[in-house]
Amino acid sequence: MVQSLNKKVDLTINATSYLGMANYGKVLVGDEAFEYYNDKNVNDYIQIPWSEVTEIMASVMFKGKWIPRFAVVTKKQRKLYLFDKR
Repeated sequence: MVQSLNKKVDLTINATSYLGMANYGKVLVGDEAFEYYNDKNVNDYIQIPWSEVTEIMASVMFKGKWIPRFAVVTKKQRKLYLFDKR
């Protein structure tokens, strides 16, 4: 099992990762990193330290009351990680 990079988790939500095929799991936003862990496969995870994140993009609807989709952009090759809130 993988070790979390975060010492303190500020937010945990159910989410869908669109890196390849759609996978269901949990997104953890903490003090050290942005993390995604698949519900069914413990070896399927994404850990992005905050030092590697350049921007967070989000679809904001209903005057900021609902954010259905968001993306994390990293420094390395400007890779885009897409997520959907369940």
